[in-house]
Amino acid sequence: MMRSKVFSILVVAVLLSLVAVWAPTPAPVAAAGPVFGMAVHANPAEDAFWAVVEKGAKDAAAALGVELKSGGSGDPVEQSQLVENYIAAKVDGIIVSLANPDALRDAVKKAVDAGIPVITINSGVDVYKELGALTHIGQTEFVAGQGAGEKFNAAGAKKVLCVIHEEANIGLEQRCDGLKDTFKGEVERFNVATTGVRDVAGTVSAIQNKLIADSSIDAVMSLNPVIAMAARDAIKAAGGKQMLATFDLSPDVLAAIEADEMLFAIDQQQYLQGYLPVVFLYLYKTNLNTVGGGLPVLTGPGFVDKSNAAQVKDLAAKGTR
Repeated sequence: MMRSKVFSILVVAVLLSLVAVWAPTPAPVAAAGPVFGMAVHANPAEDAFWAVVEKGAKDAAAALGVELKSGGSGDPVEQSQLVENYIAAKVDGIIVSLANPDALRDAVKKAVDAGIPVITINSGVDVYKELGALTHIGQTEFVAGQGAGEKFNAAGAKKVLCVIHEEANIGLEQRCDGLKDTFKGEVERFNVATTGVRDVAGTVSAIQNKLIADSSIDAVMSLNPVIAMAARDAIKAAGGKQMLATFDLSPDVLAAIEADEMLFAIDQQQYLQGYLPVVFLYLYKTNLNTVGGGLPVLTGPGFVDKSNAAQVKDLAAKGTR
């Protein structure tokens, strides 16, 4: 009887050892990646420029295993509330544009005080340090405007209409300031914020009426791709021959450059403004890396004209330019 019990115990032991050897090892459960929130001053679903920014952020998040919460609003109060929502959700990092720094100041400082790293993008190069952001990613709008002024000088323009489509957006004002700084002729600001990108037909009408009323205007500088196409249509409707240029790219803008309907576009490479902050926040979160050395990380300006529009157009069709 004793031998039988010993034999049974040995058999069970052998079987258990075989199970341990041959049983498949459970796959390790992957740790959840960091969660980042992005709050910009436009709705990416309604704005071609910000759609490219969002694509850049989503592509980087997918590559790094990051969960990205993304949203935006042209209303600074709503944008600020979005930042507050991210703080309440205890995200691991926040990406925010500061077109209206005063409206976002308290929310950004609250995030920093809560220990959430913040990176500003696109607008906010003058204030990101005082708000405690890790760095800023974008272009220096004044410098980009200076480049536009030089381009218009070379083209022989005498009076440029600088079309502002958003109220209280300091970046747009800086673009016009830079244009005025280097342009040898006259720069006139023209506000279409009441229509802007929400009412393109109204914007076309406003620009058209302005061009008819002032025949001395021989060039138009738009600050947004949607407004650029509205300006093109307004020039045609007014029967004018004004030169046209714009900030930022879209497939329509690139096609207009190829068709000689537009002189040039200033490219701030907005895909990078979405992609890079996700990478930088990830590296900070996982390895305490910081980028910029106290200076902003510049993604522009670059210039697209007839010489390189076709190449950039192919990339824009993929949603990355």
